[in-house]
Amino acid sequence: MRINVVGSGYVGTTLAASLADLGHEVTAIDIDEEIVAALNDGRAPIHEPELDDLVAEHAGDRLRATTSYDDVPEADVTFLAIQTPSREDGSIDTGALCAAAEMTGEALAEGSDRHLVVVKSTVAPPSLPEVADALEKGLGEALAGDGGNRVAFGANPEFLREGTAVSDFREPDKLVFGTTVEWAAELLDDVYAPLLAEHDAPIVRTDPATAMMIKYANNAFLAAKVSLINDLGNVCKEFGVDTYEVAEAIGLDDRIGERFLRSGLGWGGSCFPKDTNALITAAEATGYVPAILNAAVEVNDRQPERLVDLLQDEVDLAGARIAVLGLAFKPGTDDVRNSRAIPVIEALQKRGAAVVAYDPVATENMREHFPDLEYADSATDALTGADGAAVVTDWDEFAALDSEFDAMADPVVVDGRRVIERREGLTYEGLTW
Repeated sequence: MRINVVGSGYVGTTLAASLADLGHEVTAIDIDEEIVAALNDGRAPIHEPELDDLVAEHAGDRLRATTSYDDVPEADVTFLAIQTPSREDGSIDTGALCAAAEMTGEALAEGSDRHLVVVKSTVAPPSLPEVADALEKGLGEALAGDGGNRVAFGANPEFLREGTAVSDFREPDKLVFGTTVEWAAELLDDVYAPLLAEHDAPIVRTDPATAMMIKYANNAFLAAKVSLINDLGNVCKEFGVDTYEVAEAIGLDDRIGERFLRSGLGWGGSCFPKDTNALITAAEATGYVPAILNAAVEVNDRQPERLVDLLQDEVDLAGARIAVLGLAFKPGTDDVRNSRAIPVIEALQKRGAAVVAYDPVATENMREHFPDLEYADSATDALTGADGAAVVTDWDEFAALDSEFDAMADPVVVDGRRVIERREGLTYEGLTW
């Protein structure tokens, strides 16, 4: 099949490269000429395991990139994978997505074959009609109200985790197809047929709004689960009980499950915060206040301050040199959006600490938030001479640290991810255990 993917961020690049790997002819469309050039040169514009290899393998063959919408009508399907950032009130901004939908419609107005336009971006159900309207506006009077006879509209939300996005695409827990047009559903079947031949996954067939609600509900549930285990972890710490031992036991109950029961600093990134806040905002606009979701956000926002409180209990932070290990919101990515490191650093600086930070891959991205911060070239350099350390991201290399702590002026570690081994000579505090 011939497929377009509009937008080359985390979702768009992973989708385009993975679809090419399935054997489809894929055109990536992006307004950024540097991103287009990188893709055509065989370089992924983002840091994501396995993605560089896929882009390098298929660029110039089944994967090409362009800034033009001219060839859109030649394809069978166009996926819209444009970012939908949060506004200050928590709602999502669909402006860029609607602009892309309108330009896609304008290109399709010149075509004659059937074409499916699929929203891959995360869009709250009340905002989805805005995207459909933008597509119809681009299609013009000739196809407005066509009812999907030639151009159909659908939704196919993604469930990719940064750091494992390629493997998540290849081995999905589920595929969600949102469309009300029969031939459009058949096209989505054809898109994913090569994947399903290798990996059996259930397909959920529904309408576009329900498909997007499934995406939001999925992320909101997981976010709430993480906040609940963190809240329980905070209680366990007050009781002197090991949260992880408790979590291991309750995870044996199949109604609860063992996944997402690692208590610690909480969730960040581009999905959980944005999606949870967007769902809360959309719900409250109807007059309903989702109390549990609000509580999940409150617990998550509180965890970084609790880590700094624990560090303050051991170290006078005013004038102290504090090493912050980990800047990416999770290991395996250079993404610092909503990283727990940001509020940790801000709280340390507010209390007068001098922060030296280290991350294996995310330093340059964090410089945009803290251009004047001291950044170390290694964990060893960050720890040397430090009066205390905060572990924020659970990179494997941090779990291997041992004698490096001996170079600290005062070997005090507050571990937000339970990756450091307790030992003699090290003052160790876990965040929730």
